[in-house]
Amino acid sequence: MGLLHQVISLQDREMGTNTLLLGMDGKNEMLKKTESGPSGGIHVQQLNGKKAESNIEGTAWKVRVTSVQDRGVKQAQIMQNELVVRFKRDLTEAEIAQYSRDIGGSLLRKNSRHTYLFSFGIAPSEAISYFKQKDAVLAEQHVKLHPNTAAVESRRAVEQPNDMYYGSNQWNLPLISADKGWQVTTGDPNVIIAVVDTGVDLNHPEFKGQLVEGRNMLTGTNKPQDDNGHGTHVAGVIAARTNNLEGIAGIDWAGKIMPVKAMDADGSGSVLDIADGIIWAADHGADVINLSLGEYAGSDYLHDAIRYAYDKGAVVIAAMGNDGIDDPSYPAAYEEVIAVAANDEQKETASFSNFGPHTSVSAPGVAIPSTYPNNRYAALSGTSMASPHVAGVAALIRSINPALSPAEVRSIIQNTADDLGPEGHDEYYGYGQINVANAIKAAVDSKAK
Repeated sequence: MGLLHQVISLQDREMGTNTLLLGMDGKNEMLKKTESGPSGGIHVQQLNGKKAESNIEGTAWKVRVTSVQDRGVKQAQIMQNELVVRFKRDLTEAEIAQYSRDIGGSLLRKNSRHTYLFSFGIAPSEAISYFKQKDAVLAEQHVKLHPNTAAVESRRAVEQPNDMYYGSNQWNLPLISADKGWQVTTGDPNVIIAVVDTGVDLNHPEFKGQLVEGRNMLTGTNKPQDDNGHGTHVAGVIAARTNNLEGIAGIDWAGKIMPVKAMDADGSGSVLDIADGIIWAADHGADVINLSLGEYAGSDYLHDAIRYAYDKGAVVIAAMGNDGIDDPSYPAAYEEVIAVAANDEQKETASFSNFGPHTSVSAPGVAIPSTYPNNRYAALSGTSMASPHVAGVAALIRSINPALSPAEVRSIIQNTADDLGPEGHDEYYGYGQINVANAIKAAVDSKAK
């Protein structure tokens, strides 16, 4: 059985009712077996004093390859008999034909930067060895990545601005001193935050005026419409339209979201599409790139894409993963990436959050309210929800001082975090929980130097 996750709809705008959206790797009749189960099962919540009801059928999205019972069993979803190969130059038609014959396969597609996806009919190690003998710069098996969303847990209330759910549901923003930071800046429309994910609901009212042109890497078009929900939720945490008497408040009120769809309706995406989405975002002016996704198999192709974006000045942020283990997941474990763990309202590490020496910072990631497709709002949990908090802070820092390098932005975020757990850097919180107000002050000070 796949890992269950729960989506709490804060309001169904069409029906005007509170609803509970349920989804899993399987069928909804499995819910009865897990409602009272251990951590990772379904937790029914109360909204406005009423018990929520299930209102959708089927699968919402796949969360991880591993199940709750098998936490610690780390398997990459390797695409069988597919190999990613990059050369120093484009291949000729004759070379493609010869290579295909030699490995008993065919060319599946050609990507950017002299990169090819081949099928093969020999042992994987033999195929990799073959291409290395042909002076390939890179040859590795094709891997799929998944969103880092976990089971929802309980949450409480807070206050301010005038958005409908800010005061009653968004406990996460005052916890990181976003309200104090907004006294200095609410962002800059020239700052672009790319969300490489399942796309964004382009018609949601909270994104009116908040988007720049994006890309659908799956279809090769400029229509990154979300057919899953994960990307819409992530984007709302970062920059939902704020102070509009509607829905929720985003961390960055003025920054623009660049939706890059690299994951399908099932919530999975190939390394090729995700890496190419990162490259596309960097080439089109992304100042910050959020990656609420991951897997335990490293990929040189993905790492190269992240280095490319980093070298072009993009701050890259990724979720740590939701298996509650200390094994590195990627892309979070790459050195250019700000790796984000999740904590709850009590500033305790979330039960599902991965940890390890590469943890940079932590951020709220339990029952986080945000936008959801079809004009709805939902609360999700996971390091997927923690990561966009940091992306929002990075965007606010860039709004103050756009000249800061990715390394300098990272330094500000880490040095201004609220130290939690053991003194100094630790495996669970990194340098601590992010503090928006402190980070903005440090950005202001950096501009004065």
